[in-house]
Amino acid sequence: MIRHIVFFSAKEGQDVQAVRSGLLALAAIPHSSHFEVTVNTKVDPLCDAIDLVVYAEFADAAALAAYKAHPIYAETTRKVRPMRELRFSADVVAEAG
Repeated sequence: MIRHIVFFSAKEGQDVQAVRSGLLALAAIPHSSHFEVTVNTKVDPLCDAIDLVVYAEFADAAALAAYKAHPIYAETTRKVRPMRELRFSADVVAEAG
């Protein structure tokens, strides 16, 4: 299983909930076994730069690639990119057991 984790910050003056709403469109892509977009609680005193976290799980690299190739992914990127400042992504292979 691959855990796909993406951290976003909204640009100055952008509504975080509007960015979240845009990202929630990705949930319609059928290739993930789990998908969520959550607002960062910002309780870590060392870093409060991240506003939103996308967390998704995929059976394998092929499912993740199909997710990223889906037309909804491209459309969501087109809509959300102008509203976001930072974007950091990590794809982690889950260890068995």
